[in-house]
Amino acid sequence: MYIEQIYTGCLAHGAYYIESNGEAAIVDPLREVQPYIDRATKNGAKIKYVLETHFHADFVSGHLDLAKKAGSTIVYGPTAEPGFDAYVAKDKELLKVGNVTIQVLHTPGHTMESSCFLLKDESGKDVAVFTGDTLFIGDVGRPDLAQKAGVLTMEDLAGYLYDSLRNQLMPLSDEVIVYPGHGAGSACGKNMSSETTSTIGAQKASNYALRANMTKAEFIKEVTDGLTTPPKYFPLNVKMNKLGYESFDTVMERSAQALSPAGFEEAVNATEALVLDVRTAQEFAKGFIPNAINISLDGQFAPWVGALIMDVQHPLALVTPVGREEETITRLSRIGFDHVVGYLKGGMESWIDAVKEVDQIRSITPAEYAEEAKNASLNLVDVRRTSEYEAEHIKDVKNYPLDYINDFIGELDRNKTYYLYCATGNRSMIAASILKSRGFGHVVDLKGGIKAMQESGLFELTNYVCPSTLKETV
Repeated sequence: MYIEQIYTGCLAHGAYYIESNGEAAIVDPLREVQPYIDRATKNGAKIKYVLETHFHADFVSGHLDLAKKAGSTIVYGPTAEPGFDAYVAKDKELLKVGNVTIQVLHTPGHTMESSCFLLKDESGKDVAVFTGDTLFIGDVGRPDLAQKAGVLTMEDLAGYLYDSLRNQLMPLSDEVIVYPGHGAGSACGKNMSSETTSTIGAQKASNYALRANMTKAEFIKEVTDGLTTPPKYFPLNVKMNKLGYESFDTVMERSAQALSPAGFEEAVNATEALVLDVRTAQEFAKGFIPNAINISLDGQFAPWVGALIMDVQHPLALVTPVGREEETITRLSRIGFDHVVGYLKGGMESWIDAVKEVDQIRSITPAEYAEEAKNASLNLVDVRRTSEYEAEHIKDVKNYPLDYINDFIGELDRNKTYYLYCATGNRSMIAASILKSRGFGHVVDLKGGIKAMQESGLFELTNYVCPSTLKETV
């Protein structure tokens, strides 16, 4: 028996390869499936099953392509209604993979079809459970993604999740290994650990949602409290995963079009494509195509694309580092952005060599900002998440989280100059590029973010005190 976790940091996603005696099963594969096929071929194994824990919201699964290419059967748990050929298993049903057995555990709550897969070794002993978005390390799946108006509320789903955890997972032996669908950084939970594996015993001891004496009412309150608005592309990904989508190979062939500067410009104008520049923040700042949006490949690329562009149908034209064109297309397709019209051949250098118009964003150090602030009152903006801001921020600075930039942009004055900072500099450049594209001609990025500002010793930091706490302490 062999188990491999295939973790993708950008999506904080875990897929799994299970193999025994010439047969394999893949749990929650990413959209580009050739690596799974290559892994099985190398070991002389046939991929018998593609196990889907639920209809995913944060990425497009590779289940359809993998089943077609490898001749595998797609398996869902009870109540799933896929729009394609798949096997909907019963609760507690057993699936044989070589000499091992995989048991389907129906665990509604995150979604109603959510299921976990319990792996038993050759002797029938429970070894590991693949929990999808039902149980994370330190957290559980959010119960607000599969609500049905007039039928199911967030509280209803949380109640189902409480029962699923206590009836299906917590009775398992403490030594059973937990392999979750996501880790820290995913929007599918709110308090996930950076650890990517654990055990049932460890989670019962440390995970707030698995407290032994926790009532259902307490669970519902704690699990639903503090949930942020899910990214708007989530429902579109669910639809693709449930009803079907174009082959990844088709998407790659259509999208990987190398365009000359003139051809790139023509394609953008003809399709009204958004120019997405995926170079690093500082490379972007020095020169970019006017109105381009910068979301660096080296950050949490896919989640930010989904959160900020939102419309997966919108055409995209790519500016990438040379050699990373196909990587960019692949990572976009993982979240359903399949409408790439092409990429700039030769990267930004070719655009500059063609003497095309170039824009810039001023990026300064904390020391340079402090010097400018001596003689004027500057508009400094924190674009980190609210939780980060409340933990610590520069004194008297307003917080406009990048996640919600489309909501607050109307509060800003296009005639003013705004100085933007985040944690390390990636998000502030994303925000600056969006503001610049919306007609804000005076935006300045602070290099290195709050980390560099702290290290400079030039800024006074404070934390947030909520009004109720303040009142109690007066």
